[in-house]
Amino acid sequence: MNDTKNQTESKWWSKLLLVGAGISVFLLLVGPLGYKFGGAPLPASLISLLVALVSAALVLVASLAMLIVAARNHLLAERNQLLVAIVVSLIPIILMAPQLMKARSVPPIHDISTDTNEPPIFLAIVPLRKDAPNSLKYELDGSKETLATTQRAAYPDLGPLETAMSVADAAARAEAVLVDMGLEVVDVNQAAGIVEATATTFWFGFKDDVVVRIRETQQGSKLDLRSVSRVGQSDIGANAARIQTFIANF
Repeated sequence: MNDTKNQTESKWWSKLLLVGAGISVFLLLVGPLGYKFGGAPLPASLISLLVALVSAALVLVASLAMLIVAARNHLLAERNQLLVAIVVSLIPIILMAPQLMKARSVPPIHDISTDTNEPPIFLAIVPLRKDAPNSLKYELDGSKETLATTQRAAYPDLGPLETAMSVADAAARAEAVLVDMGLEVVDVNQAAGIVEATATTFWFGFKDDVVVRIRETQQGSKLDLRSVSRVGQSDIGANAARIQTFIANF
């Protein structure tokens, strides 16, 4: 009778681990969304993600260890709850581990340009960034050359896009590509050969600004791009990836 009861009634530690797994997922969601909708400052939101990851890892390790105990003692209820706790605790780890690995593989920069000698300048977007922590100066530690050298070392394949299109046709095509990529086009200035747009991330609502500069050449036109984050020291490679996607889709 007692053996049957032990198999069907879960113990406090299995319930605790299941709750812990649920809390880690809750923190994973509430941190980014809290910042996105203005309910929490960025540092608190980032701490929430860190706590979510650490708590998920602890729950995963503890659940795996207790799963062995439950299996050896034929504790059916514990086994089932622990399996659920393991699956739930893997969610923050699976979602965040690639981001952490990416952050370690790229330099902590957030301003990327295909022309590091003469980066394209923003026009219409400048007023939209008046409260942004990051400036539009192309520099790292006060030095333009430092940022250019750092960027070239991290993304050596980034360069201008040569096309046989006229400036006007290239501007129209650039606008269409940016829209297809999910960006909000802010301005198309064909006279200046400038197309500006803003990308907004889903979870945090971070905004990155993009400018496409188009200049006439003997063969047609040359496009240079620049993508700059409004917030954060590191973009985890997002701006370079955005430029690469644009060039691939153009």
